[in-house]
Amino acid sequence: MRPEQALREHVFLLGHDERTPEHTHARGHLVYPATGVLSLVTSVGAWIAPSNRVVWIPAGFEHRHRAHGRTDMRIVFLAPSLAVLLPAHPAVLVMTPLAREATLTLTGSERRSASARSRLRRVIIDDVTTAPEQPLHLPEPHDDRLRAVVALVKEEMSSPLTLGRLGHRVGAGERTLSRLFRQETGMSFPQWRTQLRVHHALLLLAGEVSVINTATACGWANPSAFIDAFTTLVGQTPGQYQRSLREDARTARPQDDPYVGEPR
Repeated sequence: MRPEQALREHVFLLGHDERTPEHTHARGHLVYPATGVLSLVTSVGAWIAPSNRVVWIPAGFEHRHRAHGRTDMRIVFLAPSLAVLLPAHPAVLVMTPLAREATLTLTGSERRSASARSRLRRVIIDDVTTAPEQPLHLPEPHDDRLRAVVALVKEEMSSPLTLGRLGHRVGAGERTLSRLFRQETGMSFPQWRTQLRVHHALLLLAGEVSVINTATACGWANPSAFIDAFTTLVGQTPGQYQRSLREDARTARPQDDPYVGEPR
């Protein structure tokens, strides 16, 4: 196989809640949901990307995808000379308007020369690396006590409990759980729970749930606190995020003859 053949782009159309099996790629690649929302799940946690974000996955990193809503997933493989410009770990990056257009063009049905495709990849990398990495990573704890706490938080997100009360329910002390959260996730429990809430909010907002109802479902006492936390992590207000998704859905270019199937 020639090097250029190894860099062919792929398009996968995924239904709501469709999941791919765990897999790896020999090349680092960008995964962009032109419509819908994608989760990248690994043994160390989850990353989430709506259509104004793009996920970077380094070569050889085992992962799987989950679609939230009907999702048009575009995959752009990168040569090592470009991959080295991106983080050594999975990351969520801002998908700028220019990078989005270049990605849609590169993954479109029109045939382009190898040199033209290489130039488009360069445009994408130059643009997505200008913005800081997005903190949309949710680390996955492995301690059984933490996993029990995580399950309770997810089940009862609209009615949040203190770590002390959660500890009482799982049979562990608050101090122990607090120490373990920092040790295993690099975050305090409140920081981790905020990340979880924002992850869930991204999915609800993408499903056209109102800002107020999303705030309530995710456990915020009032919409203002939700808007502040969401804006800090995502870089735009919940309302701006919803509007950008609608705009992306209107402007996404359908594929004439897309490759549909499981990533290889």
